[in-house]
Amino acid sequence: MDKEQFWELVEMARGRVADPCDSESIARGATSLLADRPVEEIVAAEQALWDLMGESCTSPLWAAAYTANGGCSDDGFDYFRGWLIAQGREVFERAVADPDTLAELPAVRASATEGHDLECEDMLGIAWNAHVTATGERLPAGSSAIRTHSPRLDPAWAFDFDDSEEIARRLPRLAALYL
Repeated sequence: MDKEQFWELVEMARGRVADPCDSESIARGATSLLADRPVEEIVAAEQALWDLMGESCTSPLWAAAYTANGGCSDDGFDYFRGWLIAQGREVFERAVADPDTLAELPAVRASATEGHDLECEDMLGIAWNAHVTATGERLPAGSSAIRTHSPRLDPAWAFDFDDSEEIARRLPRLAALYL
């Protein structure tokens, strides 16, 4: 399973849920769909997922997650990116290119008014859970390589994300919603 096929899987899962903002249901649906695939595809899906996690591990996106969730630890940033992947390819790619575009999403607007975090830890386990469902066993050791876990640091974003004035300058639409 390559990245294209992974995104097709996510879109199929999104198409089967009543509420496209329900990332947990999307993760469950993706797990179920993946569990029906050949074991080799399940294993390859793990790498496709972690490639997307690496691609989205940027300082500007972390600042957006920090702003939206009222803070963001390393794990919290992973869960935020799991949520972002559950939103589908178009949203993911726009947000990686310009995190302030997240302010356009109904789920983000609802988060700002209702005060819930944008996170989906379950999305990070879809290949693991699908493999267990399909085989009764864990994913094989070394089935994926995490190409990057720390953010691609942009020196221009080397500031305290608690600095609301700087966040408002760099992420004006998100700041308008959350700060």
